[in-house]
Amino acid sequence: MERPYNSYSENLKNRYGYRIYRVGVDGGFSCPHRDKSRLKGGCIFCDSQGAVSVYHRKSESSYTHESSFEKDIDSQLTVNVPPLAEQAHRGVEFVRRRYKAEHFSIYFQSYSNTYAPVEVLKEKYDSVIDLYPWEELIVSTRPDCIDRQKVALLSSYKTDKRQVCVELGLQSGNDRILKAMRRGHSVKDFLDAASLVKEASLNLCVHVLTGFPGETEAELNDTIRVINTVHPQAVKIHNLNIASGTVLFEKYLEGEVTAPCTKRHLWSTVYFLRRIPSDIVIERLICETPSHRLASPRAFADKNNFLRSLEGYMVENNFKQGDLI
Repeated sequence: MERPYNSYSENLKNRYGYRIYRVGVDGGFSCPHRDKSRLKGGCIFCDSQGAVSVYHRKSESSYTHESSFEKDIDSQLTVNVPPLAEQAHRGVEFVRRRYKAEHFSIYFQSYSNTYAPVEVLKEKYDSVIDLYPWEELIVSTRPDCIDRQKVALLSSYKTDKRQVCVELGLQSGNDRILKAMRRGHSVKDFLDAASLVKEASLNLCVHVLTGFPGETEAELNDTIRVINTVHPQAVKIHNLNIASGTVLFEKYLEGEVTAPCTKRHLWSTVYFLRRIPSDIVIERLICETPSHRLASPRAFADKNNFLRSLEGYMVENNFKQGDLI
């Protein structure tokens, strides 16, 4: 059955004829919010793990999807971050073993991967770029950590056989919501950064977060307008998760916030998909915080069940990505 949205896996097969697997590495970066000299403490929803790849989180290997939530787990976790080359080798072997993978992308995933001087960035990127015939270099970062010099550096890694993609966190197209998230950047900051990436002919993937407290249909429409203005190659959609070790968790304990249930996120996702162009690739549809760090929503469907429900609902109602533009 053809999916009613432009899925990442199918797009890869159509573009390359095969699946490409991401190898996530931690470049040892921080971000403007977590820099100790600035003392901002991070975005309200961001936990201490900073999206570190699963194969670097050995202290969490005993937990499963069915594990119960542990309130103080954050203080017990350690992350093994070896040199970048070792991480790359470990990641390649992991996806080879688990998925029989033959084609790879190198993914600077954790925290803000352009938050350093250009010469430092070049040293880190150079240390892994020639280890394997990577078919993509993917760098995840924030709008306030991008400038022309950094975009030029990233462009230098683009070849006939290797694409370069910048993942930018927008989260919301509404400045009031961004302020409540404690993002530390504005919608204009995002638009300026996205423009630099697009001008350099680099691929752009945008992260959005739905279901944040105070977000109504109007604020979701703001996010949709920003996406349609920028028209990135790809989007990642996340539902709000309340994780241990976050400011949001403290507010949750005080009874100030709740996280959207499966039904609400399904509605938001369908609403979003129907109003963005059909050529935008959908790389992610839910957030997957490990269960032992997830305070809420505890009853949320797992990834496979959510995707089945979403696709079934859209097909049953004859909905498709972009059909309301």
